[in-house]
Amino acid sequence: MNDIQENLIEIETKLAFQEETIDQLNEVIITQQTAIDKLQRQLVQLNTKVEEESQHWNSDQNPIDETPPHY
Repeated sequence: MNDIQENLIEIETKLAFQEETIDQLNEVIITQQTAIDKLQRQLVQLNTKVEEESQHWNSDQNPIDETPPHY
């Protein structure tokens, strides 16, 4: 009977540690997903900016015809 009780205590202890580990891993996943979401938003913004600049530089407009920025 004593062995069964010791085994039960050991199993309960392991289960408690596993639950704590799962909670910690869940927090890490949440933090990482937040960072991924932020990086994805930044990437979209950068792609938009690059596309806008690319269109500006690839336009048919001749740079000689442009007014200098100091005017």
